[in-house]
Amino acid sequence: MNRSDTLENTISIWRILAFGIVLLLVFGIYLTRLIYLQVIQGEAYTIRAEENRTQNLNISAPRGIIYDRNGVVLARNIPSYNIVITYADLPDDPGEIQAIYRELSALIKVPISNGNLKDTKYVPCLTDLGITQIVEYGETTTPFQPVKIKCDIDEQIAMIVQEKAVDWPGVSVEVEPVREYPTGELTASIIGYLGPITAQNKDQYVKAGFDPNRDKIGYAGVERSFQSILTGKNGTRVVEVDVAGKYLKDLEAPVNPQPGNNIRLTIDIRLQSAAEATLIDEINSWNRYFRDQPGRQMTSGVVIAINPRTGEILAMVSYPTYENNRMARLIPAYYYKQLEADLRKPLINHAVGDEIPAGSVFKLTTAIGALNEGIVTPETIIQTPGKIIITERYSPNDPGNPKEFVDWNWQSGGFGQLDFLHCIAWSSNVCFYKLGGGYKEEIPQGLGICRLGTYARALGYGDYPGTQLPEEVAGNIPDPTQKRLNLGESWTIGDTYITTVGQGYILATPLQVLLSAATIANDGKLMNPTILHDVLDGEGNVIQAFTPKMRWDITKDNVITVYEPEPGITGCIDTNEKKNVDPQVIKDVQTGMHMAVLEGTLSDPIKVGFQTLNIAVAGKTGTAEYCDEFARKYNPCTPGNWPSHAWTVAYAPFEDPEIAIVAFVYNGGEGASVAAPIIRRIMQAYFELKAIDAEQVTP
Repeated sequence: MNRSDTLENTISIWRILAFGIVLLLVFGIYLTRLIYLQVIQGEAYTIRAEENRTQNLNISAPRGIIYDRNGVVLARNIPSYNIVITYADLPDDPGEIQAIYRELSALIKVPISNGNLKDTKYVPCLTDLGITQIVEYGETTTPFQPVKIKCDIDEQIAMIVQEKAVDWPGVSVEVEPVREYPTGELTASIIGYLGPITAQNKDQYVKAGFDPNRDKIGYAGVERSFQSILTGKNGTRVVEVDVAGKYLKDLEAPVNPQPGNNIRLTIDIRLQSAAEATLIDEINSWNRYFRDQPGRQMTSGVVIAINPRTGEILAMVSYPTYENNRMARLIPAYYYKQLEADLRKPLINHAVGDEIPAGSVFKLTTAIGALNEGIVTPETIIQTPGKIIITERYSPNDPGNPKEFVDWNWQSGGFGQLDFLHCIAWSSNVCFYKLGGGYKEEIPQGLGICRLGTYARALGYGDYPGTQLPEEVAGNIPDPTQKRLNLGESWTIGDTYITTVGQGYILATPLQVLLSAATIANDGKLMNPTILHDVLDGEGNVIQAFTPKMRWDITKDNVITVYEPEPGITGCIDTNEKKNVDPQVIKDVQTGMHMAVLEGTLSDPIKVGFQTLNIAVAGKTGTAEYCDEFARKYNPCTPGNWPSHAWTVAYAPFEDPEIAIVAFVYNGGEGASVAAPIIRRIMQAYFELKAIDAEQVTP
């Protein structure tokens, strides 16, 4: 063999070593990566793979039904029909797909093609995209999951689509529950409405098992107050899916949803309907009468009826209101903005959420305090001319200025002489000025603002009533410290005068006014007002029964805190002494209210007409001066010519009260002329309904 035929390695050893090192490095890198993925990050990637393979489905729980006290449905769930298309189930032939699109488009009035996915975001039920674009979105996301083409279609159209299912593969009808309010505007201010879960509270509801992309929560009224009772608990389902999102099988046993509980309210929808119709009819009637006087138009009002013995709210009307059925599926932006722009504030439940000057109905508080503190006796004769003049001082060294305080009938010279009971019956301003603030030697020391405030709170003013309605406000009971801090002014005797008749800085809700009168009707027992009667399960069994709850008895529970004014009336000093109201004081004020119907401000048989009921009634009228944007629009806010709200509160039967009613009409003027007839008509409806129910029970 020649030397030239011999195989020789001509590659340098260092090159072989270099190649080996590179090869080892490559294998080392892959091995390190493999160890990192399989060992160090193995558990994490296993979890991610499991997540890609499994999907947790949230199953909606039916929301509870809301009834009135007699079982009439006020809120329920009804089916809503959506047209959906599942891309994976469509025919393979593009021509067949287009034929389906054409027929479907003609039926549901959605264009075959419109817009572009690149320019327009697909939002279920709120998109302007055509059928082609919506299905394209489904194809690129989850082809085995349906996408919504059109929502909340007519039931008849839904039936047609279901019949066409054989000829339209991939097209189907999805049924989902939506809220319906059969009584609509009649109870909207009480029931409220639902809305989507917002970004601010998303985490809270996700932890509670809600699906923020689907579930709705209470936004107002009972729907919001009793959210936890009505919602129940959503169910869950864990399924295996493939890469296209198709459900393959259940990996765990499904957890069924737990329906929400039903609730029964204290409202009697028959009385509610009568109250609303009466209020609107009275307002419209007066507005027609004043059609040539824009400044006299009455814009809103409230009626509330309560059982003073139990605190059950039998009717609660806030006018104007809104149509909560328009909020059931989604909240239309234009409608919501329209409601917000309305200066009458229809979204507010004015019965509990509006702070208004109380006017003369507040005199009941002054009467209770003055009689209980011994300022007067029932037999005390008080001089009540048409007006009195006092010297108004803002500091001890202030020489003061004379200020005139007039009675409501000052033009006819006042009432002359009145005893305490007739002061209530005729609602004399001058009488109550003197009882509250004192007057010369006749009444050297009146009740005073400090003691007046504590009696007001004992009767339910200045605090949240506790109905659980979310719109509740506390009102305001003024005192010298509050005025000094807010306005930088000292309290004067004139401030006390106007507070005793429910004017000035005092603000109250219609429900608070009603509670004060109901407490008097109930012999001093202030009951917790309630809108909830009981809670029911799905079978109609009571799982939380109604039990009347008393907040306190002002004749027994030492709720009257004794305050003394600081020197110069700069504040009120708590003496740490408590006292009760003498039961006879309650009886005397009840008598004064009854006299108002027999011979006082509520005695007119034509204008008021309580005599037609043939039932003994007690009550109190009120006229509250005010000045706001409505009044200023017509420029009547001038001294001696301020516009006024109309109030009346009354209860019956006088001997054994079972219903108390307050009526308030914005810009209504005189309470006896406008508010009192409303109460009389509602009382008549109440006793007629009671007679009908009794006949049905009698065999």
